[in-house]
Amino acid sequence: MSRTRTRSTAADQACAAAVELARRAAEEVARPAEVGEHLGFDSEGDRVVTHFFDCLDRAYKGWRWAVTVARASRARVVTVSETVLLPGAGALLAPSWVPWNQRLLPGDLGVGDLLPTEADDDRLAPGFTATDDDSDRQMIFEYGLGRARVLSALGRDLAVRRWHSGESGPHSPIAHAAPAQCSTCGFYWPLAGALRLGFGVCANEYAPDDGRVVAADHGCGAHSEATTVPSMIVDQPPPILDDLGYDLLPAETEEEVVVAATEEVAPNGGPAESAGSVDESDSEPLGHS
Repeated sequence: MSRTRTRSTAADQACAAAVELARRAAEEVARPAEVGEHLGFDSEGDRVVTHFFDCLDRAYKGWRWAVTVARASRARVVTVSETVLLPGAGALLAPSWVPWNQRLLPGDLGVGDLLPTEADDDRLAPGFTATDDDSDRQMIFEYGLGRARVLSALGRDLAVRRWHSGESGPHSPIAHAAPAQCSTCGFYWPLAGALRLGFGVCANEYAPDDGRVVAADHGCGAHSEATTVPSMIVDQPPPILDDLGYDLLPAETEEEVVVAATEEVAPNGGPAESAGSVDESDSEPLGHS
């Protein structure tokens, strides 16, 4: 480590010579054998000098002990003002603090987490500024039944840019390999309102973007018209009638025809009655026996 240069202002000779006093002060604060060689001193002002010592602690590599000594006016005794551990060139430092609203990334919000929204968030606008065809919108807001804030024009534009340039936009690798765009897919459900022409929701359970907002010019391999396969339900074929072929049947003789006709005529010349299953000869006369 390079030795620290002194400032252009003249340093107090008594304070500059108090190296051992500064070393003992650093050893009282540090753990044993953690104060290294003297790196130099720096004049802080009139009769105020800061001595620097190398820090031998492996956890603070690149740091240095800074011991400030001072001497009162017209006094001969030098006293210790403060002892601190300061980072030097190449010291391991914690990253600069970043506000939480700048550290937050999409997907960081978990179950039970609450994300506060600032009152002057540019992405939101008062609820009464929402334009709609419903004439009762103003009345609903005055009764306190509407939303307190709605999406502003800036918030809508930011969402459009984020969706169109993201993985659900036209520039993703899966969209470049798609056979067609989402706007021609049967599973594409367009959004309502001003974003209807540019965005929609995927309703294909086998698509990677199922249930997500996709751009109209996005695409994937699960397009409804990507390939056409035969239906799994097979229709029964119609019956085939052979109009050219025929079967030869034996013809009945005249005697068989006459016999069949006589059997169908009753003895009295009327039609023959069909034989029943009840014997009427043993039936009782009318009345009681």
